[in-house]
Amino acid sequence: MEKTILLVEDDFLNRRFTKKILSENGYAVSEAKNSKEALEILQKESITLAILDINLGENEQDGISLGLKIKEKYQIPFIYLTAYENQEIIGKAVSTSPYSYLTKPFKNSDLIASMEIAIRQSAYFPKQKHFINVKEGEYSVKLDEEKINYIESDGNYLLLYTDDKIYKSRSTIKKILSEISESTFVQTHRAYIINKNKIEKFSNRNIIIKGNLIPVSENYLDNVKQFIR
Repeated sequence: MEKTILLVEDDFLNRRFTKKILSENGYAVSEAKNSKEALEILQKESITLAILDINLGENEQDGISLGLKIKEKYQIPFIYLTAYENQEIIGKAVSTSPYSYLTKPFKNSDLIASMEIAIRQSAYFPKQKHFINVKEGEYSVKLDEEKINYIESDGNYLLLYTDDKIYKSRSTIKKILSEISESTFVQTHRAYIINKNKIEKFSNRNIIIKGNLIPVSENYLDNVKQFIR
């Protein structure tokens, strides 16, 4: 299976140099020059590992903030590349639990070794479960989002389909999108969100999950294609 690396580096020459190393070693590379572009890629693509430069131009520690977001929301391994040797900045970076920290200039072999170690180590650690609170009658239930096959909007309510039952919760598509993992769920239609890990078949018009046909509208098609490729 091809490994896709997210490379976040604001300096064009450094980004091109690092991308060349990765490509020559058989990795697919998605590039971003700032945190905003990186988060857009993470939302759309399946990333194996992220390489983050700590200094992303406008904010000298923006890479650390991005690392924290990746740790909390996307749960993929990441490593830092930096020219910093300041102990305070190093301490802040280490607090986000990167899998490695390389100081520029680095050896090509050190970068590849750090990446492979990070990818292999991350496979041994179970991903943290994400729960969302849904109402079930008068009770509030903590629902493991991995159990959700897809979500359908029904007026002022959402229907959350699992293998066992359908949960009905008073909420909106916009609200629940802010609560569930962007690396697992994608909106396919103004009224539907699907769990990409539950897809059985898909076309440009529909996705099949557990024998159910979920529509894919033209407005969301490009995003869906990038997300499940």
